[in-house]
Amino acid sequence: MNDDFRTAADRVLNGVVTSEPRVPGVVAMATDRQGNFYEGAAGQRRLDRDEPMTTDSVFALFSTTKAITATAALQLVEEGRLDLDAPAETYAPDIGTLQVIEGFDAQGEPVLRAPKSKVTTRQLLTHSGGFGYDFFSETYNRLAQDKGQPSVITASRAAIMTPLQFDPGERWEYGSNIDWVGQVVEGITGKRLGEVFRSRIFEPLGITDMTFELNDRLRARLAGMHNRNADGSLTATDFELPDRPEIHMGGHGLYGTVGDYMRFIRMWLNDGRGENGQVLKPETVAMAERNHLGDAKVTMLPGVIPSLSNDAEFFPGLSKSWSLPFMINDEAAPTGRPAGALGWAGLANLFYWIDRRNGVGGFWATQILPFGDPVSFTGYIDFETAWYQSQRLAA
Repeated sequence: MNDDFRTAADRVLNGVVTSEPRVPGVVAMATDRQGNFYEGAAGQRRLDRDEPMTTDSVFALFSTTKAITATAALQLVEEGRLDLDAPAETYAPDIGTLQVIEGFDAQGEPVLRAPKSKVTTRQLLTHSGGFGYDFFSETYNRLAQDKGQPSVITASRAAIMTPLQFDPGERWEYGSNIDWVGQVVEGITGKRLGEVFRSRIFEPLGITDMTFELNDRLRARLAGMHNRNADGSLTATDFELPDRPEIHMGGHGLYGTVGDYMRFIRMWLNDGRGENGQVLKPETVAMAERNHLGDAKVTMLPGVIPSLSNDAEFFPGLSKSWSLPFMINDEAAPTGRPAGALGWAGLANLFYWIDRRNGVGGFWATQILPFGDPVSFTGYIDFETAWYQSQRLAA
């Protein structure tokens, strides 16, 4: 790493915690194929407590969980135990009971019909399975408001028993698809998802502080959640995901540190190899990173519940597709990220990218709602841009 990037990255982190409006605290790291070359922390874990943010702080990882669940599924594909194009109900029978919702009748009751085809695990992995989220979907939000459909945040089985919004494969829409991939993994292995992760992913990667079930050891380092108010100010909240979840939510349920997530990113930079062993075969990595969405494209995420998400989109105006674990930017991004690179995010304004061509990746972690927070997101973009700018200066 050159000094230009370290100086620029430190400036970005210190800037977002001291400017107004600000973020309460942030951890950001960057890695190459060998290891982290930048680790930074700034601000506080929680605004109403005198606890500085540290690089070993624990975060609710939200949807950055998804790529790890996808990795567990890919391992089963390698072993011949999972056919991505077979009906997902083969492995998770409950998904076969779900119907498509076409709207609501005059009495406000859902109008349901059978899907035209059975959803596959490939469609679930690419978010073309038909599922949504209540904070991005008017239909799901109405089911929650009028019919008491539980939020996925409850980590309950009832929360994922939602109707499909469209026939499988019809389009891309972001939602609880990967929670169902977790159910597929559990159905094949006969184990809870957390145990699958621990033995098959975390141990080979050297990950020690990542879990679906938050304990006192990790809670002592937990970064607090904050709400961004309309005037730009922040309010600390006591939000936590259930520490004894009914189901391990493969779409969003993990807690962990940025340092541990960097080990996962590095595995993708190193063709599936972890610190303590191979997690995926190189040919699986090459297969998985390709576009599996066909001609469909990733679209804007519309903020339906303002307290949880703003309207949000990565690189508006640029074509984006989906691999099996990640979003793909089909065109070079303004940050300097090349076409074909990978990345995604988590609800509380966590963001990451994986640039396999250049052997670099990074992660930016805050705990702020709603998603698409302008201060945190701009800080992340500035952080990523600083890396590519430093390479241009060094060339």
